[in-house]
Amino acid sequence: MNPVLFWAGATVVFVGGVFDLIAGLGMVRFPNFYVRLHAATIGAIYGAVLPLIGVALMAFGSDIQGNTLVGGGCLATALILFLVAPVGSHLLAYAAHKSRAVEWSPVVDQLGEEE
Repeated sequence: MNPVLFWAGATVVFVGGVFDLIAGLGMVRFPNFYVRLHAATIGAIYGAVLPLIGVALMAFGSDIQGNTLVGGGCLATALILFLVAPVGSHLLAYAAHKSRAVEWSPVVDQLGEEE
């Protein structure tokens, strides 16, 4: 067992948990849909991707059978989440803006100028 990879992975998992906590506080404290959506995306990206990378590091540093399978699966899932979460957030914000589901009075509305 490699203690450096284990403790590096545990640290990354802890940092991901801190990002989840910050995102949860943002979901409660932020005033409107768009800013809360930003907090949720930060929680989805850093709060899920970082712990998955940490678990992959811990798996690669261990001597258990199948550690490459666990580590590879974690890294593949982290990559998919890293790519899909911002796209989903953007689509939600765009759909909410176009459907006027959220009351919002911006100073400049570049999306509204297209209509």
